Amino acid sequence: MADQRLAGAHVLVTRPRQQSDELVAAIARAGGDAIRFPVIEIVPRNTSEIDADVTGLDPPDIAVFVSPNAVAHGLPYSDGAAIAVVGPATAAAVEAAGKVVDVRSAEGFDSEHLLAEPALSAISGKVIRIIRGNGGREHLADALVQRGATVQYLSVYARRIPSNSRVDGQELERRWRSHGIDVVTVMSVESLDNLVSVLPDWCRDRLPEVPLVTPAARVLKEALNRFPACRATLARGPQTGDIIEAIIAARQTTPGQA
Repeated sequence: MADQRLAGAHVLVTRPRQQSDELVAAIARAGGDAIRFPVIEIVPRNTSEIDADVTGLDPPDIAVFVSPNAVAHGLPYSDGAAIAVVGPATAAAVEAAGKVVDVRSAEGFDSEHLLAEPALSAISGKVIRIIRGNGGREHLADALVQRGATVQYLSVYARRIPSNSRVDGQELERRWRSHGIDVVTVMSVESLDNLVSVLPDWCRDRLPEVPLVTPAARVLKEALNRFPACRATLARGPQTGDIIEAIIAARQTTPGQA
């Protein structure tokens, strides 16, 4: 029998458009209706700019990739170093590119879990290159520096709000008014910030009433700070299966849902 645990559910997917296909398809297989509303756009940096940034840097002992995007746009800049990754999706991207992951956490998917790995404990004097997008958390670098490492940042892509988000917002409001939104998925604090900033006023006013699903405790905390009455569900992880199970759980705990 086909999985219909999300039958009739309208789920807002805020991931970057090029990275939302797997989740959208999984929602559809469970009988739900996925509404794409990307609030982050990934823009690769020009390779000549990255090459200029790398010039003069010491060769790294360890290259840390913080996301699949970092792998997609920055794998050649590991320069033969040991490869460390944040999260299983990033590890899968490295392996799909034919490289070996040397350091990963078997227990979690964030910087804190990676920092708990023994390979990142005795690193005094080592050069660690963190390959990432523009900006982001400083926690990983700060912890590595405290352990005696020299940390280099290398930005290989930019994150920005999609240029057509206002137009998409008008279409979203039309659908929201007609059919409702039953669950909102948000993967990062930046995604939550962007979502709040680009939603039309009518949608923003109703956002606290809609169950929110996220794999990140930081997002859950920020959502509850912004919207104390928000019904937020923490997924076990960022993998598609984890998000789907959390969406189903959020629906089951919503008044009026089976």
